[in-house]
Amino acid sequence: MTSTIRKAITLAAFALAVVLGVASCTVDGTPVRQGRDVGTDTGHVDTDKFEKLLAECEILPATQIAKAVGGSIASPGFFGANCRWVVTTPAVVDVTFNWFEWGDFNHEKDTAKRLGFTTDNIQVQSSAAFTARDPKRPAVCGVTAKAPMGGIYTWWVEPSTASAGDACAAPIKLMELILTGSY
Repeated sequence: MTSTIRKAITLAAFALAVVLGVASCTVDGTPVRQGRDVGTDTGHVDTDKFEKLLAECEILPATQIAKAVGGSIASPGFFGANCRWVVTTPAVVDVTFNWFEWGDFNHEKDTAKRLGFTTDNIQVQSSAAFTARDPKRPAVCGVTAKAPMGGIYTWWVEPSTASAGDACAAPIKLMELILTGSY
């Protein structure tokens, strides 16, 4: 038998031993979340305890959102982890807001840079903020600021067509409105 054949047989035997070892591995017991007892997690969530679950999506009235981006009506599209509206101006403008209560300002900025966005430090109503722009879509701008109650706020404004003027003017205006409470 040649050394190549011996090596192949040895590797095959080793692979078979690993597969059989993993396949016969079992764990006794019942899976339970840390800090819980067996049988206490029913999977039922009482949604009545979350009466203000989507209150962050009402941080500004739809009319203020529309006005800030040059329209008259902002139609809600989705309320969840991110709040979204569609505003009709001469073009269609998508507006997105999120508030991450435990979000980290520097982490958000680093993430924007890793995604290829250009960022600029700004201040909005004396709060540290930054703009994020996608070089491939110059009409789109996002503004992130530290939230007064903790975490971070972000507004994104994405018109369907290029618009005249500063793409960051509308998200900065939206950020000013919520940071001053002048809504």
